Amino acid sequence: FRTQYGSTAYAEGWGLYSEALAKEMPDTYQDPYSEYGRLTSEAWRAIRLVVDTGLHAKGWTEQQAIDYFRANSSIPDAAIQSEVRRYLIMPGQATAYKIGMIKIQQLRKKAEGELGAKFDIRGFHDAVLGGGAMPLDLLEKRVDLWIAAKQAG
Repeated sequence: FRTQYGSTAYAEGWGLYSEALAKEMPDTYQDPYSEYGRLTSEAWRAIRLVVDTGLHAKGWTEQQAIDYFRANSSIPDAAIQSEVRRYLIMPGQATAYKIGMIKIQQLRKKAEGELGAKFDIRGFHDAVLGGGAMPLDLLEKRVDLWIAAKQAG
């Protein structure tokens, strides 16, 4: 079962979390312009969050979502239409991947706080990735077990 399970919050959350790791790596962004691509993607995802929420929580029409996307991005209309339709048929997807990223960041902060000098970023990443895709509550239990093992060892 677990080898076939897909969790948008886990998988996409890891993707967003790992993108943010580049900022922690020395010399990745040597000037503000070199970070432009990452920031552009982040802005695009913010638009997706608004569109996802607008469609499914606020009752927006497809046209309202298209208009919002158009007003806040510079991508071609065909791409906007494709993005909006993606969120029409997959409610909560944009929200799920942002929730996943935030949860992984929270778990890391918790591990850093509880482990202090014993915190190892590679070990944390192994704990997050080592069990494969899982619901976020199970991921939290897995990280808690990793923290406990590090404290004991």
